[in-house]
Amino acid sequence: MPMAVGVIETLGFPAVLAAADAMVKSAAVSIVYYGLAESGRMLVAVRGRVSEVNRAVEAGIFAGEQTFGGQVITHYIVPNPPENVETILPIHFTEKSEPFRM
Repeated sequence: MPMAVGVIETLGFPAVLAAADAMVKSAAVSIVYYGLAESGRMLVAVRGRVSEVNRAVEAGIFAGEQTFGGQVITHYIVPNPPENVETILPIHFTEKSEPFRM
């Protein structure tokens, strides 16, 4: 089954928290990565079916922008990342994320 990956980058922690919360509540996706990009920019990545990731990213963008002082810097969806991208970048399921896999 092809799995998409969706990433949202925000300015500050409250916006990324709101985005991550909205993403997992609005669609059947799992968070596979969360981290600090640089200078207060945070990012969260989710995996799931393409339609679910599209819905999740849309909800995450809305929630991040609605957060007081929140700003979504950028977002991106990769419908079916190739194996070499999954191997190198931190977008695969890990021991921590596996119990929540959709």
